[in-house]
Amino acid sequence: MRGKYALRTLALGYLAVVLMVPVGLVFWRTFEHGLAPVWASITTPAAVHAFWLTLEVTAIVVPLNAIFGVLAALTLVRGRFGGKAILDGLIDLPFAISPVVVGLSLLLVFGRGGWLAGLPFQVLFSVPGIVLATIFVSLPFVAREVVPVLREIGDEQEQAALTLGASRWQTFWRITLPSIRWGLVYGVVLATARSIGEFGAVSVVSGRISGETETLTLLVQRRFENFDLAGAYAASALLALIALATLLGMSMTRRRST
Repeated sequence: MRGKYALRTLALGYLAVVLMVPVGLVFWRTFEHGLAPVWASITTPAAVHAFWLTLEVTAIVVPLNAIFGVLAALTLVRGRFGGKAILDGLIDLPFAISPVVVGLSLLLVFGRGGWLAGLPFQVLFSVPGIVLATIFVSLPFVAREVVPVLREIGDEQEQAALTLGASRWQTFWRITLPSIRWGLVYGVVLATARSIGEFGAVSVVSGRISGETETLTLLVQRRFENFDLAGAYAASALLALIALATLLGMSMTRRRST
């Protein structure tokens, strides 16, 4: 019994030291001088633009990765074809490659002399480049959450529905999707958090142009490098609040459905 409580204490203590204390210090530093400086810091034109750009990129990236993740999971679990192991490994590639390397790769592809340098629209140092970089780094999360759920539920109900005359779309919409919904939700939450907090790849392809291609994470870095610590803390707290709001929304949705 004592060993069990000691293990719990150790786990909670480790979590507090690694996660809760640093985040708590950020919030304390943010609000130690009151709300007025914080509000002034996050309502500057650069901060407002960075906030909306971050949300815009996330709103584009997460639905695309959710669709891809479900399709990839269905392909891996339900599909029968050669090369499945290769697809499985490719999905995990963003976990193994540094985001900075991803950004440099996009520079080589879309930059001067790159394979796709002659596109009729600008990719690098604009929103499309930020979207592409964020798509890559947040690609695996939905697939990795949905795959084990699909394996657990099996395909007996799907086969029964097809036997009874349901189309594949009806089977997916009425049987498969309700069964994987919470795996999908968790994957979406993880992809959202990763998209909002992405820094490495975005810093390479965005050009860090204030008021144009500067996301919240880049704003934090710029303010910190300019010794605007209060502004950096305020932007960091805003990022944390967005993440907490996402988790709270997911929890409330699940509680209502159950």
